[in-house]
Amino acid sequence: MSVAARVAGSITWGLIAFLSVGVGGYALFHVATGFAHMPLTNPMLAPWGLRTHIAASGFAMITGAFQFHKGLRTKFKSVHRWLGRIYVTACVVGGLAGGTIALSSTAGPVAGWGFFLLAVCWVPFTLLALAAAMRRDFVAHERWMIRSFALTFGAVTLRLYLPIGAMTVGFEDSYPIIAWAAWVPNLIIAELWLRSRPNLRLRAKAAPVPA
Repeated sequence: MSVAARVAGSITWGLIAFLSVGVGGYALFHVATGFAHMPLTNPMLAPWGLRTHIAASGFAMITGAFQFHKGLRTKFKSVHRWLGRIYVTACVVGGLAGGTIALSSTAGPVAGWGFFLLAVCWVPFTLLALAAAMRRDFVAHERWMIRSFALTFGAVTLRLYLPIGAMTVGFEDSYPIIAWAAWVPNLIIAELWLRSRPNLRLRAKAAPVPA
């Protein structure tokens, strides 16, 4: 890999980590303050569901970003494994909690189904990454983890799109679109990036099929 490619990769990771820690830290701020700053305006939402989703998603964003730091993976493998366990647990808990409240969204059924299908993808993708690691198929593990974090990062892209939508067509009209745009393009970009990695494709073909 060229120096320019390594620098670009480091900058990209740094930006993703910065945004993930920022949004995840804000979510954990609500947890630390007992959600005192987050009024619940929808009586149809189960408070435990929303709060569990926020808490778990905060942990998922922070731990997930650092799972892609090459130095951490290679030099501190035990830390990588423990962060991975926290990430998987957070994604499963956050996804299940988010799925229970998604269809009660005050933004309507289009937004509700967008968030619900996000949860439907988020949980199994993460569990597939875990299953691949447990059978020591690290190529498949890496691929599924990239897809999983693309969905986790939807919490960040959601917040990037919200002010744009509010300033253009308005919050109410843009939110149902953002509920899909926050994660579907992320997943498409992740898949295109995986397909563009010839070394990763060759490793996948050469990897032994687990018994």
